[in-house]
Amino acid sequence: MKRALLRRIEPVLLSRAAEIIKMLGHPERLKIVEVLERGEATVSEIQEAIGIPQAIVSQHLARMRGCNIVAARRDGSYVRYRVIEPKVHHVLNCIRECDA
Repeated sequence: MKRALLRRIEPVLLSRAAEIIKMLGHPERLKIVEVLERGEATVSEIQEAIGIPQAIVSQHLARMRGCNIVAARRDGSYVRYRVIEPKVHHVLNCIRECDA
């Protein structure tokens, strides 16, 4: 019996997916993107929602910005963050569905 042909994913897509999965492979980062999934939020709002120190939230956001998972925009004296990587929503939905 002949084995079915493997569907190959383009190397560039695999590389990007691995980068996203690696970056989201931290419970605190998953909590942060879950907050941001509802819309924009400041570091203080995120910190209040998930209960970790503001400095840690900022560090995680900086790493995720560097990976183009989140973006920031200045709003007066505030900086508001949002998810810009569509795969994040798929990852969160997968976690929710697989955990149910």
